[in-house]
Amino acid sequence: MGEYCIRSYEDGDYEAARTIVSEGITEHVPAGFWHVLRSPQTHGLLLVLFLATYGISSSFLLSFAVVSALLVVGWVHVKAVWRDYVEEALEGDMLDIQRTYLDTTDCHFWVVVRGREVVGTVAAVHPRDPTFQGRALELKRMSVKKEHRGRGLSKALMKAVLSFAQERGYKEVVLGTSSVQYAAQRLYENMGFQRVNAFFPFPSAKLLQFYIYIYRCEIPEPH
Repeated sequence: MGEYCIRSYEDGDYEAARTIVSEGITEHVPAGFWHVLRSPQTHGLLLVLFLATYGISSSFLLSFAVVSALLVVGWVHVKAVWRDYVEEALEGDMLDIQRTYLDTTDCHFWVVVRGREVVGTVAAVHPRDPTFQGRALELKRMSVKKEHRGRGLSKALMKAVLSFAQERGYKEVVLGTSSVQYAAQRLYENMGFQRVNAFFPFPSAKLLQFYIYIYRCEIPEPH
């Protein structure tokens, strides 16, 4: 960790923490769009649209224009999905971090700082899924500024959550991540998390094969 330090959230961290979480979510927009483009369903739709337009107009130019317009609409839709997720976070648990995470039993929020600068966040909270309640804590809001990655900060943040859960007698830590967050998935699996479930977060996600993956990590009994 060197010059970095993990500590509990303080009121003065509010804007920095919200910005880091917001930017951490938004950075996945391009990956989400490329996932849509790679989908066989998308390829089929674009081909059908191109052929139908050409069959009606006999114009390659118009056909390409129609396909391009659909791609622009797709980009706007993908951005809107991630924007809605950001708004849900900022108006939900991140609206009152103190109340959500520090004033609630067995919940917590940490930041990574370098000097006075907040460069990363992570939280532990009770999971919504009733099958995990009482035996697990959920790792949420883990994000590190791009310019500070590659220094082991994410691993250190995860260890903070795992230690926190172990100290309070929980048996496991769970988390959710999207199917386009490839680096995050590798990190979780390297830290001992196993994928245990997957679901579609919205109706059109099934068509695009866009999943939310649920991971869990068993916590060893304290010695």
